[in-house]
Amino acid sequence: MIILASASPRRRELLGYIAPEFEVRPTGCDESCGRTDGEGRVLELSMRKALAAREHAAAGDAVIAADTVVELDGEILEKPRDREDALRMLHALSGRTHTVCTGVAMCFRGKTYSFCEKTRVTFCRLREEQLVAYVDSGEPMDKAGAYGMQGAGSFMVERVEGDPYNVIGLPVCALNRLLWDVGALGG
Repeated sequence: MIILASASPRRRELLGYIAPEFEVRPTGCDESCGRTDGEGRVLELSMRKALAAREHAAAGDAVIAADTVVELDGEILEKPRDREDALRMLHALSGRTHTVCTGVAMCFRGKTYSFCEKTRVTFCRLREEQLVAYVDSGEPMDKAGAYGMQGAGSFMVERVEGDPYNVIGLPVCALNRLLWDVGALGG
């Protein structure tokens, strides 16, 4: 059985593209982290989530966890704390290129695997009224970097370099490859 250790509806949808059957079992584990680099942070947190979920999994289960952050000029942009924080993030991203880092960790057959996928995203220049309307829609409040490329926030994205699904929350191509390589799919 494949277990997704995440409450994210986006990750659930994306995993469904490659895994015909899986269970969702969020861990609710502590997501505080002292790492200030995006890659290190998402690798640490995704592994913490996978190990926590493994405690309640059967021996043959493949447990998958992920964590995503947006990184701009060395600053990590996680989920916004409030409306003002969301506006601050979107102002900073307007007309600029940033990196979306998603760490994926998997526990399977007594081994752990992890990787970080990075995708570069360029925003077009945005008007204040566009940003306010988007933030007031509520969509950015539960998303790293305060935007969702797959939803109403798509109007902000000018260019994507890399896996677009990574920006949504799960690097589908790389995860699919790992699942097949270790025998969690098709085996």
